[in-house]
Amino acid sequence: MDNEKIDEIISKYPDDPSSLIQILLALQREHRWLPDEALERVSHRLHVPINRIQHIVTFYKAFSLVPKGRHEIHVCTGTACHVRGAPRLLDSVSDLIGIGPGETDSDFRFSLETVGCVGCCALGPVMVIDGEYHGKMAPARSEDVLKKYD
Repeated sequence: MDNEKIDEIISKYPDDPSSLIQILLALQREHRWLPDEALERVSHRLHVPINRIQHIVTFYKAFSLVPKGRHEIHVCTGTACHVRGAPRLLDSVSDLIGIGPGETDSDFRFSLETVGCVGCCALGPVMVIDGEYHGKMAPARSEDVLKKYD
């Protein structure tokens, strides 16, 4: 991520520390993670101490300090999904893409995460890929769903 692109994103928001989270989210959308150079540039431009920015990006799960895959898979492991088979779904997805929760595959195609609840318990178990919800997921269906994502 070059400084020109970072500055372009920052310039879309008020040059004020209250814009910090929105700027970080925009940077993350652009590159799927927040490299140190980007955080330092934001710190300099908004006059926010880098330790404050580090505190924010490590507190919120929406931010990543490591590169993420082109497709982010979230498997709900909340109570309703758990009792309907989320552990088996997670195992199936993990086996199919070759990574475990919290990991990204070597070609940056997929990142896999677990979440406590996605808010649609009646559809459990639920898998969310790039914001698209796939409900009542059986492990056998996971391969067909994953094929849709290049």
